[in-house]
Amino acid sequence: MKPGKLYLVPAPLDFGCSSQTPLEDVMPLGTLRVAARLQHWICENAKTTRAYLKRVDALQPLAQPIQALQIQELPREVHKKGDHSGQFDAKPLLAAALQGADIGLVSEAGMPAVADPGSSVVRAAHELGLEVVVLVGPVSLLLALAASGLNGQSFAFVGYVPQAEPERGQRIRELEALALKTGQTQIFIETPYRNASLLQGLLQTLQQNTRLAVSSGMTLAEPRTLSDTVKGWRQKNKAGLVSDQPAVFAIGR
Repeated sequence: MKPGKLYLVPAPLDFGCSSQTPLEDVMPLGTLRVAARLQHWICENAKTTRAYLKRVDALQPLAQPIQALQIQELPREVHKKGDHSGQFDAKPLLAAALQGADIGLVSEAGMPAVADPGSSVVRAAHELGLEVVVLVGPVSLLLALAASGLNGQSFAFVGYVPQAEPERGQRIRELEALALKTGQTQIFIETPYRNASLLQGLLQTLQQNTRLAVSSGMTLAEPRTLSDTVKGWRQKNKAGLVSDQPAVFAIGR
């Protein structure tokens, strides 16, 4: 029996936002067609996955009713702490693929396994000899980097910075030193309700000529990227323009 494939299915970036972007504006038709035919899924949250597939169904009818789809959730600890350490064995989740069924991997927003859980599933698929197919869709980190004006030839995504001082300030200074020495853009994210706190910490800690970019609402109705030196941020009082939507932060020179 020919094994199935693991499809990495992107999701729109409006998860948790007050309004949704029309799916046809941000997701290629080819991606929606593949998603519509898949009957086995691995996800962060079954409820949000069903909501996403309901949106897909309105454009591309699903092969089966949503209630009949086989949807497995990653363990909570996996998507809470990340699954890139190699400690979680995701092979049991791929049993259907070994029996010939294609499986979709989806996270709550953007590309699964990029700033989201799923790498353990992809790693397991490779170990089992399954073909991994990445579908086209929005990736917030790259959209933000492109809009920032910072170095797009050399960059690093470093996840979250510490929430509390003095650890946060120390980490910010470490990332700034690396960015200024090498020219490598440093990209990080924060839980939306902490955007203001992180931004305040950045403006208090970074040197005045360091460039700071903040992108929010990517692919939504009113996306916004603010990019300036720290001195410019302070003088123009731009901090008040940053919303509590999901945001991507970047620093560089």
